Amino acid sequence: MKDIIFEKIKQYDSIIIHRHVRPDPDALGSQGGLKEVIKGHFPDKKVYIVGERDDSLSFLVEMDEVGDAVFQRSLIIVCDTANRERIDDERYEKGDFLIKIDHHPEVDEYGDIAWVDETASSTSEMICELFLEFEKDGAELSDEAARLLYAGIVGDTGRFRFPNTTEQTFHWAGKLIRKEFSRPELYDKLYEKSLPLTRLEGYVLSNFELRPSGAGVIYLTKDKLKEFGVTSKEAANIVNTFSTLKGIKAWVFFVEEEDLIRVRLRSKGPEIHHLAGRYNGGGHPMASGAHVLSWEETKEVLRDLDELCANF
Repeated sequence: MKDIIFEKIKQYDSIIIHRHVRPDPDALGSQGGLKEVIKGHFPDKKVYIVGERDDSLSFLVEMDEVGDAVFQRSLIIVCDTANRERIDDERYEKGDFLIKIDHHPEVDEYGDIAWVDETASSTSEMICELFLEFEKDGAELSDEAARLLYAGIVGDTGRFRFPNTTEQTFHWAGKLIRKEFSRPELYDKLYEKSLPLTRLEGYVLSNFELRPSGAGVIYLTKDKLKEFGVTSKEAANIVNTFSTLKGIKAWVFFVEEEDLIRVRLRSKGPEIHHLAGRYNGGGHPMASGAHVLSWEETKEVLRDLDELCANF
């Protein structure tokens, strides 16, 4: 599949790369890293990355402005996005040919061709693998491509702590850090928190519930977010606040927005992606997301999480 994707990239003069809404470091790292890989080897090609700007991660990469007419003659590549409804910028449908590159469990088969590898730690790691096809053609990996791909791998492996970290992950991390970029600076920016978010984290630690099943839960209402001056998107950065707690198996953050309640699920053992799938979501076995429309529904999610943990 990698050589097929490489050949498709060679065929197009215009390429637009998408990723999922509410991006994380892997979404931006794979998207921006792929752009750098393509531009580094094919400098005459027009390569764009699109999607909503995320201020907290703008230090990684900035999005491009692309007119509607450009899509019609372009190859479209979607990175790190399991299902169509989560693709940022719906104009992907206007492209000439669509490629999906992803490491999530496949819940939505889309694209003219799709490369899905659930064994990969991250889509950024997959872009490293794809780079081998470029390397055969004489390409060299740029410092900026290495910085972005390393950020994506670090983000999705929790700094190499999560079970998705493999020997291959360390192999690529070792290759990437040979390039010229500052890892301390990258880590500082990836994990820094604002004062309001740090104070909200204190509230979470003081008020979450650890249930007898081993499930943890915290409720963050719109009023509570407003009190601390933190957005729902920013609150996602502290979802692992009590991940090191002894006895916890899995946990959920219920975060209220204007018209729905975000369900952010994490686990240290029980596979939670199927649970997320029952509530308009999905993701990885150890990290998933979903949403419900009422606080009454959150009781159902918590009941299911309790059962999952109790049986683990």
